[in-house]
Amino acid sequence: MGTIFSKIIDTHSLEDLNNIPKGFNNNIIWNIAHIIVSEQLLVYKLSGLKPLVSDDIINTYRKDTKPSTAVTQDEINQIKELLFTTISKTNEDYQKGVFKAFNSYTVSTTGNTLNNVEEALQFAVIHEALHYGYILALLKAIKN
Repeated sequence: MGTIFSKIIDTHSLEDLNNIPKGFNNNIIWNIAHIIVSEQLLVYKLSGLKPLVSDDIINTYRKDTKPSTAVTQDEINQIKELLFTTISKTNEDYQKGVFKAFNSYTVSTTGNTLNNVEEALQFAVIHEALHYGYILALLKAIKN
């Protein structure tokens, strides 16, 4: 989905990406960065490994956060790059067998328990699709 999110970034203004329409508590760029952070926490952190993104990015876009300031163009460029570099590195690390341990985690939204890295990867894709739906709703709200 990195290509889909990258296209959304490329075809919308900085203002649109930062816009929080009435009735919403976040924006398009928050949702895109959130899916990156969530994948890193679900796959790397639960495997006892250091995530590929900074603690600052994690703390800004993790679950139960919301935008507190507008994101700059430089930050958007970084998020766009992370869409591809993180998933590429996750794939590479998975192929190398880097993910050996895993701390089970029960997902608050579904109640499902993730017991291994494969389940975390599967859930990350579902989570990504869920936030794509949120982004589509945000895009519709921005156009109105």
